[in-house]
Amino acid sequence: MISRGGFLNYLSWSTEAYRVAEGRGAPVHSSLAFDLTVTSLFPSLMAGRSLFLLGEDESAGDLLAQSLRGRPEFSLVKITPAHLEVLSLLMKPDEVRGVAQALVIGGEALHWENLSFWRAQAPAMRIVNEYGPTETVVGCCVYEVAAADETYGSVPIGRAIANTRMYVLDDRMEPAPFLVAGEIYIGGAGL
Repeated sequence: MISRGGFLNYLSWSTEAYRVAEGRGAPVHSSLAFDLTVTSLFPSLMAGRSLFLLGEDESAGDLLAQSLRGRPEFSLVKITPAHLEVLSLLMKPDEVRGVAQALVIGGEALHWENLSFWRAQAPAMRIVNEYGPTETVVGCCVYEVAAADETYGSVPIGRAIANTRMYVLDDRMEPAPFLVAGEIYIGGAGL
């Protein structure tokens, strides 16, 4: 169970952080029961932007064909790394520019090699790795990819969003030193 306050915290943060009001809304391509939909649906409505609704039975290829081709200039497109891989195979290089102002990726581990096509073809598009386990409201931390970032291994999960705290603790529940493995503990409004 998640409080309405946590939900509103995420929506307020994402609407501003992803600059939803500057674009043309977002495609909604997954089930309303999937938390990925929250990022596409509610911030666009809060910013007075349009939504492009696709049926739940449609594939990533349908998403591409119906909503991403033709330079729709969406505010954001929220997808999983698996969607990203499929779209990378289906889209031609000249189709990538103008798809969205921000590509928000979450739901599974993201690797640098999966971003190379997008970084090369749409260098002005913001690419954000959004991390949030099920116990949080959609996302609790983000990492925005920069042009000079590394290109191998895993993309970092980044820093906590507004009104959220994140800690890496060792097995004694003490803060783990920098670059030492531990468990992530999350606190704040989005929990």
